[in-house]
Amino acid sequence: MYVHETQGAGGVRMETYGGQDYMERYAGNPIITADDIPFTCNTVFNASPIKRGDEYYLLLRVEGQHGYSLFALARSEDGYDWEVDRRPVMVPAPEGHFSKYEEAGIEDPRLTELDGSIYIVYTAFSGYGPVMTLARTDDFEEFERLGIISEPGNKDGVLFPKRVGGYFVRLDRPIGNEVGCIWVSYSKDLLSWGQSDVVVAPRPGHWDSYRVGASAVPIKTDEGWLEIYHGTKMTSGGPIYRAGVALLDLENPSRVIARSAVPVLAPRMDYERIGDVNNVVFVSGAIVEPDGEVKVYYGAADTSICMASMSLDKLIEVGLRETAEA
Repeated sequence: MYVHETQGAGGVRMETYGGQDYMERYAGNPIITADDIPFTCNTVFNASPIKRGDEYYLLLRVEGQHGYSLFALARSEDGYDWEVDRRPVMVPAPEGHFSKYEEAGIEDPRLTELDGSIYIVYTAFSGYGPVMTLARTDDFEEFERLGIISEPGNKDGVLFPKRVGGYFVRLDRPIGNEVGCIWVSYSKDLLSWGQSDVVVAPRPGHWDSYRVGASAVPIKTDEGWLEIYHGTKMTSGGPIYRAGVALLDLENPSRVIARSAVPVLAPRMDYERIGDVNNVVFVSGAIVEPDGEVKVYYGAADTSICMASMSLDKLIEVGLRETAEA
């Protein structure tokens, strides 16, 4: 095993271990831990990024000592070094229609900028099971809950950043017969969804043989919608979470153009292997920089937030090449 370091504007930035992963980890990982949260908590993980102008934002899932999750906000000028707001920005609804569906917490936000607003698809948890909920904000100060957009047993929802054929489009992961696949659905109003179709299913004998789910907001490229997704393989010691890529048709996102036969990122470091949930790299968002670098943010072992990167061209190449060779 070896360590290869590259130089960035602020010194050493990225490192690769043993040549095992296509993505390069940031040398300063983890970028956010519970010690960085200004209020008492257990862990922080599965944060969704967005860039507006020159400022980066991360909406964090923070699990409090009480056992349920809420959302906090972190800000950065470079996407590497973060400062977390002193108070949570969104907590489980204390009353009203949404309160009974959020009594066990709000989890795993995914941010999409669409028509000038920021939309958040998140999981509301209660004794009724997980449901996907949609909220909106323009300033990260006020959050408006718009509606519950799934029935129980559904999560990992991400909105596409553009309409397709006049429709809003989303990916999600309902559970049927204990099988978790990625589905695509369409809507005219963001609240009522239909025309659903299976997109990506687990592959027996592969690294994603148990369940798969959408991770990052799809990235529009000339070759198709690039989706970084998570896949799990069940072992005697529990599931292992890895990240892979799929290319979906621009006009018909239910058609898979290519899908990586191997993961682009897997749990190898101690901070990814040991935590509240062991052996987890859970991508929850990505930012494409003007130079084509893709900054990928992921939860590590359900205990901290980390970052890795890869060029957009190489991500596409991996999906196409590994598919062709599989």
